[in-house]
Amino acid sequence: MAYKNGIEWSIRSGDGSSMVLEPEPKYGGMRLWEHLKGLVVRFVNRVWMFLKKAWELGVDDPRKVFHSLKLGVALLAVSLFYYMRPLYDGVGGSAIWAVMTVVLVFEYTVGGTTYKCLNRIFATFLAGFLALGIHWIASHAGHQIEPYIMGASIFLLASATTFSKFIPVVKARFEYGCTIFILTYSLVSVSGYRVDHLLNVAHERLSTIVIGTCLCIIISMLIFPVWAGLELHLLIPRNMDKIAKSLDCCVADYFGHGDEESKKSLQGYKCTLNSKASEETMANFARWEPAHGQFSFRHPWKNYLKIGVSSRSCAYCIETLTSCLDSKNQVPESIKKHLESSCLNLSTSSSNVIIELATVVRTMTRSVKINMAVEDMKQTVLELQNNLKSLPDLLIQLHDHKEKNEVVSNETIVMPLLEVIPLVSFASLLIETASRIEENMVKTVEELAESAKFKQPEDEVKPKHNQTTNKIVSDEETMKVLQRV
Repeated sequence: MAYKNGIEWSIRSGDGSSMVLEPEPKYGGMRLWEHLKGLVVRFVNRVWMFLKKAWELGVDDPRKVFHSLKLGVALLAVSLFYYMRPLYDGVGGSAIWAVMTVVLVFEYTVGGTTYKCLNRIFATFLAGFLALGIHWIASHAGHQIEPYIMGASIFLLASATTFSKFIPVVKARFEYGCTIFILTYSLVSVSGYRVDHLLNVAHERLSTIVIGTCLCIIISMLIFPVWAGLELHLLIPRNMDKIAKSLDCCVADYFGHGDEESKKSLQGYKCTLNSKASEETMANFARWEPAHGQFSFRHPWKNYLKIGVSSRSCAYCIETLTSCLDSKNQVPESIKKHLESSCLNLSTSSSNVIIELATVVRTMTRSVKINMAVEDMKQTVLELQNNLKSLPDLLIQLHDHKEKNEVVSNETIVMPLLEVIPLVSFASLLIETASRIEENMVKTVEELAESAKFKQPEDEVKPKHNQTTNKIVSDEETMKVLQRV
C-alpha cells in the first residue's frame, strides 16, 4: 500500500480492476534536499511571525520604539569619546566606562534612569574615596601589611553592604547603588595594589561615569520622556474602571443577563491582582523624578499604593463572586428573582462609586457626586439586607405551597435552606464588596486628595463666587440707603 499525505493513489482499468500506484523511490540526495527545504521554510515562517509581532508591538505602543532609538542615540554620543581624538585624549582609555554606564543605567522611564544614574554616581564616588583613603593608609602601614588591610576592608565592606540590601528601605531605594559600591570598591582596591598612579585612574573612571549618567538623564528627559509617576497615575484609575466593569458583568451574568462582551470584561479584575509589582516599581521610580506636569517633587506616591491595595481587596471579593458562577448547586428561579433586583442595584451603585473615585484620581479634582454615590450604595445595601431577612418567610411559603398547607417540620425545611445557600453567599459577598469600597477605597482616595491637594470642583467654586458678588451688591445697596437717610 502506498500513501502520499495520507491518501492512497490508484487507477481503475477498463475491466473494472484497480491498481495501486507506488511512488518512485527517493534517493538520499532528494530526501536531504526536501529536509533542508522544510527547515528553510520553517525558519522563514518563524522570522516572519517574529517580525509581525514586533511590528504589532511597535504600533500598539510607539514609546517602546522611541526608547530603543533613545538608547541608540545615547550610545552614539558616548562612542564619540572613542572616535574623536580630542575627546579621547581628554578622558584617556577609560571611555569604555561611559559606554558601559549607558548600557547599564538607561531605563524605559525617566524615574528608572534617574534612580540608576544617581545611585551609580553616589556609589561610585563613595566607593572611590573610601578605596583611595584605605589604600593610602595601607600603603603607609608597610608593604607586608598592605594586602591584609586591603583584603580585610573588602571583606568587611562587601559583607556589610550586602547585608544592608536586606533592609526594606535600602532594598527599595538603594539596592542598585549597593551593588555598584561593592563593584567599584573591589575594582579600585584590587587594581590599586599594582597601579602606581591610582588617583589618575580613579579620576578618569569617575569622570567617564559622570559623563555617561548625565547624558542618559538629559536624553531620557528631553526626548519623548516616559514619566513613571504619570504611568502610575494612569494605571490606578484604569484598574479601578476594570474592577467596576467586572463587578457589573459578574452580577449580570449570575442572574442571566450577561452576553459575550460582558464575559470578556468579566476577567478585567485580574489586571488589578497582577499589577502589585508594577505599582511598587513605578512608585519607587517616581520618587526620583523631578517635578513634571501636575506632579510636584514631593507628590504623595505612597497614597497611590494604598489605593492599589484597596482595589486589590475589592478584586479578591470579585474573584470569589466569579467562583459562584460555576457552582453546581442551582438556586430555584423563584428564590433568585427575590434578590435579583436588589443585587443588580447594589452592583450598579457600587460600580458607580468606583468609577467616580477613578475620575477623581484621574482628573485630580474633587467630586461633589461621590457623597451622593456612597449614600446611594448604602441604601441599596440596606435594601438587599432587608430582602435577605425576608428570605426565610419566602422559603416557608414556598414549602407550604409544595406540601399543600401541611405543617412544616424541622426536617422539611432543611432542603430549601441548602438550595438557597449559594444565593445567600453571593449576596453576602456583594455586601462585603460594597463595605470594602466604602471603608477602604473611598478612604484612600480621600487621603490622596488631601495629601496631593486636589482641585476643588467647579460646582463649589461658582457658588462661592456668586456669594461674594451678592455680598458686594448688598453692601452697595446699603450704602445708597444710608446716603438717602
